[in-house]
Amino acid sequence: MKTLRYFLIFWTLFIGIGALWGTTMMFIDPTGEMWGMEDLLYGMQVLPYSEIFFQDFIFSGIALFLVNGIFQLITAVLLFSKNKYASICGMFCGIILMLWICLQFYIWNPNPLSNAYFIFGLLEAINGFALYRIERKKTVQQTIENLQE
Repeated sequence: MKTLRYFLIFWTLFIGIGALWGTTMMFIDPTGEMWGMEDLLYGMQVLPYSEIFFQDFIFSGIALFLVNGIFQLITAVLLFSKNKYASICGMFCGIILMLWICLQFYIWNPNPLSNAYFIFGLLEAINGFALYRIERKKTVQQTIENLQE
């Protein structure tokens, strides 16, 4: 169980800090030229309200931080504090990341980085689910032992 918890902490910190870094990059240079991302803005023109939200990377940075940054980092805190909902939150973090990447697949062609992050999300979701199942089994066993006493 400890190993699963440590792996889930790794995933939440890795993805959360990565989202924070990506957001910082988008705020430092909203045009994306400094990072070689200016061509990605053209792909976002297929999205609704692109003339309002996707003229630069500011909205994308905010969305990245809110969707994949904050939730991942809060889940890491829950895991460190051994909160009973942490494993479920970890599972949902992985699912949210996979949905985020599916949106990227809609906007741009699949690429190695997006493929890797989809797999990271899948591994995080599986990891969270496995930890949840073990914790639930342990809780049920403790309840049965308490009832027998």
